[in-house]
Amino acid sequence: MTKPLEGVRILDLTHMLSGPYAGMLLADMGADTIKVEPLNGEGTRALLAKDPRNSHNGQGAYFITLNRNKKSVCIDLKSESGLNTFYDLVREADIVLDNFSAGVPTKLKIDHTHLSEINPRIITCSITGFGQDGPNFSRPAFDLVVQGIGGGMSITGHDSEHPARSGVPIGDLGGGMFAAMGILAALQSRSAKGFGQHVDISMLDCQISMLNYMATMHFLSGDNPTPIGNGHFVHVPYDSFRTNDGFVIIAVIFDSFWDSLVELLGIDELRDPKYKTQPGRFADKHKINGILSELLQTNTTEYWVEQLSSARIPCGPVNKFSDALTDPQVLFRKMVVDIPQSDGGVVKAPGNPIKLSVDSSDSFTAPPLLGQHTEEVLRALGYSDQRISELKASKAVG
Repeated sequence: MTKPLEGVRILDLTHMLSGPYAGMLLADMGADTIKVEPLNGEGTRALLAKDPRNSHNGQGAYFITLNRNKKSVCIDLKSESGLNTFYDLVREADIVLDNFSAGVPTKLKIDHTHLSEINPRIITCSITGFGQDGPNFSRPAFDLVVQGIGGGMSITGHDSEHPARSGVPIGDLGGGMFAAMGILAALQSRSAKGFGQHVDISMLDCQISMLNYMATMHFLSGDNPTPIGNGHFVHVPYDSFRTNDGFVIIAVIFDSFWDSLVELLGIDELRDPKYKTQPGRFADKHKINGILSELLQTNTTEYWVEQLSSARIPCGPVNKFSDALTDPQVLFRKMVVDIPQSDGGVVKAPGNPIKLSVDSSDSFTAPPLLGQHTEEVLRALGYSDQRISELKASKAVG
């Protein structure tokens, strides 16, 4: 079994979350991904590395998750010998991925202008907070910053006085996902045109894109939406409801679901003819939610999920991680996988969500030790042992 990106080589210069996540997605799909690190390692290596509950063999949860299926090569890009070594790697690479601050690749002479002179087919991708141009492109940004500026945070939570970020870092992860898509698009373009290009990913752009139809509603109405918790501004009932041991979600999108819900629950008050269509339900949203809240607290989440599911009403529990990561559907889809570690151990992590009917054979290698593959990769370039030793002695590589 092959993987779809076998034969594609990526030089992954990234650190922290957005960039490494993009590299991980592509590595999971088979790209030969070489993590190019400074001699002291990229910053994520230190995160949680000494936390006994969230590390394994000196590697923290961040690094273990984001750097599976990658090799590690240490190069000092600020030294002439190190930079020339990197250029040799670029000659045989397809993609160079970074998430440095805007302008840093140009200063290091590893931007697309420089690298395309060495390899016209090279695709470069930079993930930054605000992109490569515009009035605020040089500002520093992390996940929380772009979640706030991007508008989504203003509608997250239960009231306007307490804006809340997404519990999942969608600022970083969104940037990584769009970067992977942009790289794949550039690869397709290169196959047709014969030359590479630069992929410019702004984390803020990604947040604006994900506002989606709600942004269009704002343009049409002029209204700024406000937080409504787990409810919806159109559908009723569409919310999480307390049970006697947790919470259950009910999502009535179509009127037919409402009919099934009324039949299941048998509450006369809900049989009002005006509730048969969305506008009537929305007008009495709080009354309907109040009736459901009172009833649903009389039994368990498991009971209600079984009852609602049997009537084919969209529903589900509000799972803790321990529930979500042991859900039979999740496990059947191989979304919890074993990641081997360099000491022979195993750490569980989320799997690859991209399932292909032909080129789909998931396998995972251990997140690399610092500089673990430097000699292997340089030998494959034709470097002699003596030359590698000289580069190591001068601290151009490690």
